[in-house]
Amino acid sequence: MMEFIENIDIKSKRVLLRVDFNVTIKDSKIVDDTKIAMSLKTINYLLDNNCSIIILSHLGKVKSEEDKLKNTLYPVYIRLKELLNTNVYFSKKTRGEELENLVRNLKEKEILMVENTRYEDYPNKLESSCDNELSKYWASLADVYINDAFGTSHRKHASTYGVKKYLTSGYGYLINEEKTKLDELLYHSEKPFIVIMGGAKVDDKTLMIKELLTKCDKLILGGGIANTFLYANGNNVGKSLISVDAIQEVKDIIKENNEKIVTPIDFVVLNNDKVLTRNINDINEDDIIYDIGNESILNYENIIKEAKTIFINGTVGLYEDERFKKGTNEILNYLSKSEAKVFVGGGDAVSSVNKLGYKDAFYYKSTGGGATLEYIIKGKLEALED
Repeated sequence: MMEFIENIDIKSKRVLLRVDFNVTIKDSKIVDDTKIAMSLKTINYLLDNNCSIIILSHLGKVKSEEDKLKNTLYPVYIRLKELLNTNVYFSKKTRGEELENLVRNLKEKEILMVENTRYEDYPNKLESSCDNELSKYWASLADVYINDAFGTSHRKHASTYGVKKYLTSGYGYLINEEKTKLDELLYHSEKPFIVIMGGAKVDDKTLMIKELLTKCDKLILGGGIANTFLYANGNNVGKSLISVDAIQEVKDIIKENNEKIVTPIDFVVLNNDKVLTRNINDINEDDIIYDIGNESILNYENIIKEAKTIFINGTVGLYEDERFKKGTNEILNYLSKSEAKVFVGGGDAVSSVNKLGYKDAFYYKSTGGGATLEYIIKGKLEALED
């Protein structure tokens, strides 16, 4: 395991800082700057220690020149300048003379933000394949490497994993807090421990579901994940989204943990452009499930009210659409009044919490999506291992 930032000599050093600024941007404006705000503690610690900082981050996926245009970090650079009381510069290049000149001229307590690391993924996937020469190049720009990008630390990329082979390396305050809080969730949860899981697909979550079922008292399901469990259990789900390839594995999970798993009993569906409410036994072949219904909401709240610890991962419906946000909103509202410790597990769960007005309502919000799941399953992250 890498060293915590406070245990590394970083005074007046040039620091390569990997953060996770993979935020949603619409019309050149940041929808939610939570990830940026949560990086500030590490950035300010480095500034207080007279460091010059070179910031690396990815944004989205880059598979074409068009992707480069829509996934530029420039709006994030503008927001970072607003949040910090120091000189912040931007490099349009991810390597080369322009970048090197900016690095060379960088003074103590100044910051250089480098364009999206995944620009190096087109056309040769150099970032994502952890290209050794790219790793070595980025490492050559600095004296010390600090990783504070929890949300992407489950990946062996050049900017998260490769560079640390060539520099004294450590992790920042955000990663330290994530590890501390998720360890609390995993190993010291007060019972009853309830997991609420939603989202579109179950394919990449079966391992986490199995791991959580060994620890939790109830697993409450919504979204496409619930559809797959219902289908695997013999229920009709109409034209709703299911994970076909995971059906057999889900059947095995149900067989071994049936008493712990709770699925919806009614739904809000779309049928030929009509929004309808259906009971589990009345689903029509043309129905598409988009939210849980009122009976399910009440049933879930009755289970939740007994909980001491709650972990939310994903949403129980398509909350982005006004027609299908009630289930997610009602559950979050109920949780906000609960005395239980509520952990929100990254990705869509955090987005829904922020969008629906519960930004400061819960004990902890993880910045990770896949990284949170990976840490729960394995208790470690690839980019933080020696």
